[in-house]
Amino acid sequence: MPKLDLSAIPMREGCGYPAPYHEPCAGRTRQRLGDAGGLKDFGVNLMTLPPGGWSSQRHWHSHEDEFVYVLEGELTLVEDEGETLLRAGDCAAFPKSTGNGHHMKNLSPTVAVYLEVGSRQREDLTTCSDVDIKSANADGRRAQGRFAVSVSALPLAHRPGASAPPRFSHIAEFFLNRAHPPP
Repeated sequence: MPKLDLSAIPMREGCGYPAPYHEPCAGRTRQRLGDAGGLKDFGVNLMTLPPGGWSSQRHWHSHEDEFVYVLEGELTLVEDEGETLLRAGDCAAFPKSTGNGHHMKNLSPTVAVYLEVGSRQREDLTTCSDVDIKSANADGRRAQGRFAVSVSALPLAHRPGASAPPRFSHIAEFFLNRAHPPP
């Protein structure tokens, strides 16, 4: 198996959530190690999370298992049962279809580094637990910006037809049309 050159693997910052839900994850970085190695059945990502950052919105997967392993720093895992501190050397597993949303927050003063491993199932649907957002996995991997947001989930100023600033009203229309395409 060939050794991967981490310096040659693109590092992407942020996430694909629509405004305003992307803000807690804006400083997160991801390197897609599994893609760089040609893996097809599961993904492996090297993640960094700055102080105050979130790994994602709290979510669960319908058809995908997920696993994280903390390499450096500490993270607070948040799920239905409460919060659990994860330090370097700790890991957590999230079986598919539990309905137990999870995410991690970096409440420490230093950057945290972790591996994120997940299966790639075409039929997977990611459901966010605390906000009304879903994402389909139609191509075997979530693409940037492929999220459907219920109109009721949008803040009032972001809903279609509201007198929102132009930068938000077009986003609301875009996601409304993706979630409920016109006939």
